[in-house]
Amino acid sequence: MINLAVLGLYLLIGFILKRTGKCPDNTAQVLNLYVIYAALPGVIFSKVPALEFSSDLLIPVVIPWVLLIASGIFIWLLGRAFKWPREVVGALLICVPLGNTSFFGFPMIEAFYGSDAIVYGLLYDQFGSFFGLAIYSTIIIALYRDQDEKPTIGSVSRQILTFPPFIALVIALLTKSMVYPEVFQRLIDSLAVTLVPVIMIAVGFQLKFRLPKGSKTPLTIGLLTKLVLMPALTIGLLYGFGFDSTLVQVTVFESAMPPMITAGAVAIMAGLAPRLSAAMVGYGILFAFVSLPIVYELLQWLSAQ
Repeated sequence: MINLAVLGLYLLIGFILKRTGKCPDNTAQVLNLYVIYAALPGVIFSKVPALEFSSDLLIPVVIPWVLLIASGIFIWLLGRAFKWPREVVGALLICVPLGNTSFFGFPMIEAFYGSDAIVYGLLYDQFGSFFGLAIYSTIIIALYRDQDEKPTIGSVSRQILTFPPFIALVIALLTKSMVYPEVFQRLIDSLAVTLVPVIMIAVGFQLKFRLPKGSKTPLTIGLLTKLVLMPALTIGLLYGFGFDSTLVQVTVFESAMPPMITAGAVAIMAGLAPRLSAAMVGYGILFAFVSLPIVYELLQWLSAQ
């Protein structure tokens, strides 16, 4: 609980910094860029070499895609049943399937499972959430927003291949058996240490809690789907693997993360129910401080059975 309290304080620092008016409006973007270009690659180079390959590593790679398809279909069906506006359906189709598995997930994994478990979150995030953001969200925007320039395979591929953490992951996998020079090892270790505080302060800086008028039902259903139904489905899918494995527990834990900040930003920029998208992210993070400890305790109980 102390680790969770520290994360909450980091979040509060970012939230207060935003309200003081002393920081530039683009502070969160600058912090995000630092994480993407420095801290996260540092974690990748620090943790990936210790990764032992096995068929079980496919679990955090496959599960996010299963959840994306299942939750996407579920939201689409609910949208038809409730006759939600097109922009609301589009916003939820982006915000619900895509979880905050890096900017919020990594600090939470470290708080509950330790820094060594982040490597499993990296697999879930890079091969699941990130690809989902790059490919799936692009398709949803193309379908739910009128735009002159349609996404192409080439443009999507460039987004993936030029993303710094993905490049770092590929290099780290290719050089897995190498011993890094001491100066490089100290560099990546020092960068990795900054990941959690910088991420959480950036997240706190971006929090918004404005409840969109007339959107209580889609907001409530969207958050319940993301924070409750998706981890419940993951537990059902992985029940046969047992829950005494850290890899399995982290996979379930990642599936329980709130909506991705970047996904919410993408939905907002696309004009898909901007206030609803912002509320999904803000309230999702707030409620996750309650739901994630419950998921963790449930996993501990399951592992003891």
